[in-house]
Amino acid sequence: MKALIIGYGSIGARHAELLDSLGYSLACVTGNPSCPYPVFPDIPEAVQATSPSLAIISNATVDHLSSLTSLMDTGFSGLILVEKPLFNEPYALIPPRDTIRVAYNLRFHPLITRTRELLTGQTILNAQFHVGQYLPDWRPGTDYTTCYSASRAQGGGVLRDLSHELDLSCFLLGCWKRVTAIGGHFSDLRIDSDDQFSILMETACCPAVSIHMDYLSRTARRGFVITTQEFCIQADFIAGTLTMGTTVENFPTERNTTYENQLRAIMIDDPRLCSFEQGMDIVHLIQAVEESATTNTWVTTS
Repeated sequence: MKALIIGYGSIGARHAELLDSLGYSLACVTGNPSCPYPVFPDIPEAVQATSPSLAIISNATVDHLSSLTSLMDTGFSGLILVEKPLFNEPYALIPPRDTIRVAYNLRFHPLITRTRELLTGQTILNAQFHVGQYLPDWRPGTDYTTCYSASRAQGGGVLRDLSHELDLSCFLLGCWKRVTAIGGHFSDLRIDSDDQFSILMETACCPAVSIHMDYLSRTARRGFVITTQEFCIQADFIAGTLTMGTTVENFPTERNTTYENQLRAIMIDDPRLCSFEQGMDIVHLIQAVEESATTNTWVTTS
């Protein structure tokens, strides 16, 4: 099995390490001198030389479209995993989509698997998602002002960086129908991207969904509360717990658990993987959130 990694930053290195452990032969398209795998200067040369069956696009979000187009232009017919979000903004002209998946790896967290089981057949009344961590603490030993998260031009900003919560809300509660939001850059962080958003929306299966995401929480947090007609589910990704009333279920996970689960899933094209269409829907949701924050209005899906 052969895989091509396009972009060898922190997430590309993680994918490479895990694929290596799963028995893949690896090559990379990167300018990173620390890459330990065979390196090629561009995508066409890499595809011609290595004939991979899997390609992972893990460079800056703003480069996803050009990388994907270049890859498809080579005639590559294997599966493609594109890091989230799929694109920086919606595009009218898009490549063929049936072999493309989007890397929303939290879909493969055991907390999410269990929550989907519990929600089967339930009438959902409301849901609240929250995620936050102080950006300077994200990558110890590095200057946060130089990372892509700090740069809107590179596709950074909390709305895109933490779009897992947007995907999870749709994955668990159905496609979004309308949305409004408040967000932008409010702190003294030395970045030009957005540092927090508070979102309110309606989905196909839930009349009231709120999502808060930020680069500002000094104590890292990630979780959700979903209330149904019969019970309330409280999930804490940091603690690895799912609480229903007095019952607490524990789901301990390692740092790479969801990434490895996702890569194993792509080997069999698991239906839980985020499809191209679903990934594009999140890109449109991001655009709608930004529009609503700018215009102070509700935005409805087209």
